[in-house]
Amino acid sequence: MTTLNAKKRETKTSGDINRLRLDKFIPGILYGGSEENKKISLSKNSIKNLINLENFFSAILNLEIDGKEEKVIPRDISFDPLSDEPIHIDFLRIIEGAKLALEIPVKFVNSEKSPGLKKGGVLNIVRRKIELKCPAENIPSELVVDLDNTEIGTSIKISSIKLPENVVPTIQGRDFVVATVASPTVVVEPEKPVEETAAEDKGTADTTLEGAEKPTEEGKDQDVKTKDQDTKAKDQSKKVAEGKKEDKTKK
Repeated sequence: MTTLNAKKRETKTSGDINRLRLDKFIPGILYGGSEENKKISLSKNSIKNLINLENFFSAILNLEIDGKEEKVIPRDISFDPLSDEPIHIDFLRIIEGAKLALEIPVKFVNSEKSPGLKKGGVLNIVRRKIELKCPAENIPSELVVDLDNTEIGTSIKISSIKLPENVVPTIQGRDFVVATVASPTVVVEPEKPVEETAAEDKGTADTTLEGAEKPTEEGKDQDVKTKDQDTKAKDQSKKVAEGKKEDKTKK
């Protein structure tokens, strides 16, 4: 159990609180039970090491105030909107016999032993935290879900999670889902519209025409020579025919 050192504070104005923060202390308050509320201050560094823990708001802490220890649980923390630094914290006294509603983080273990995940399945987490009603003296730090032997299609419900004695979910009347092992998602590429396909075919045809081989200068000259020879042959045939015609006339 973590112990935090704190001291009573006698701040009366906002200026006193600002000076406290400049000295790297965080103002706070301790309340609950039959005792009076206590104004306290704590080292910023000691708090910053804890507030990023997933179970910070469900962890029981020892708060030592001027040599006297009390069991407490963090209930609220305020942050500066610009710097995101903690600027105030509230603690609740743990009174034996009292019951608290707390959000407890869920931890998943043995994912490597899940046949469903080995086949490509996906762990779909529905609830990362579950609100439980707990006795002050029996608050779990986390809820453990064992994924061993889970297949694709397995649905993990609250009833399959072992809870400590006298700890119950605040949601009653239904066996709600905490997580599932889902089948892998296959992304199917949509078919292209007809217009796009036609445009692609046109582009292919244009490319083919553009890529066709152009005739060379040598080829052009050869074509001209061939045409000239054809013309000369036609003229020669015409002269021969005319000569024969003249001979027949003389006779």
